[in-house]
Amino acid sequence: MNKINLSVEIAGIKLQNPVVTASGTFGYGDEIIDLVDVSRLGAIITKTITLERRTGNPPPRIFETPSGMLNTIGLQNVGLEEFLKNKLSGVLKLSVHVIVSIAGSTCEEYVELTKRLSKIKGIAGIELNLSCPNLKKKIICRDKALFTEIITKTSQASSLPVIAKLSPHVQDIAATAALAQKSGAGAVSLVNTFPAMAINTETLRPRLSTVMGGLSGPCIRPIALRCVWEAASNVSIPVIGGGGIASAQDALEFLIAGATAISVGTAGFVDPQAAVKIVDGLEKYMERKKIGYISEIVGALKV
Repeated sequence: MNKINLSVEIAGIKLQNPVVTASGTFGYGDEIIDLVDVSRLGAIITKTITLERRTGNPPPRIFETPSGMLNTIGLQNVGLEEFLKNKLSGVLKLSVHVIVSIAGSTCEEYVELTKRLSKIKGIAGIELNLSCPNLKKKIICRDKALFTEIITKTSQASSLPVIAKLSPHVQDIAATAALAQKSGAGAVSLVNTFPAMAINTETLRPRLSTVMGGLSGPCIRPIALRCVWEAASNVSIPVIGGGGIASAQDALEFLIAGATAISVGTAGFVDPQAAVKIVDGLEKYMERKKIGYISEIVGALKV
């Protein structure tokens, strides 16, 4: 058999393999280069950037749960100017595609970020974090008018592929993915964290400063897998699937369910090498099953 081929294409971005890092879990890409050979990955998606610097939510803002983690970081980031001045050049030197995640409180902020970043040579794509609240404190994915406007206007403002990152906290994830496609997204990425909470029974206080936070990790994987299958079954654009992926076996489930690529997030906190190990595991699976191209198993679920 010829050499196996792990390459995939996401909205025109040709990846050497389908494994990418989930936004918010890999920093800006430069903090972990001594621990991970990023050249082995398909792409890295940066920590979400906003126009202005954000300090995020007050502590406590992380709490470990059975098979998962709660977080309420609050989109803490250095802001666009600092990112462009002191972060991006180092990230772009890495031998891997770089997709920049962005967020804003208004459509205008998303468009401004998109225009500025689209001028930078070396950035492969823009991921729209549409799971964060807007000024009305409403999840953008749940505001159809704003959701549509942001995707439409950023897609029109950029020569780069625009990927819509979806929240699972919607009534119909398949319909949301379809709306993203109709609005101009070149791909969708899902899922983000699930709203959840934990309580300290000694102090009678919540474990997080904001009471509720986002739940991630293996505990959400079966739900995330269902969301990815429903979305992939309802769109023709590529899907980046994620949610609790910690092994090649997990990744394969998402690919078979219809994801073209998969994102690794919380697993990287447990083992920084998790994403690279998943690439190795996919290669071994394909060798064992005598599969030449990874695309052969994408959406291959038999129902």
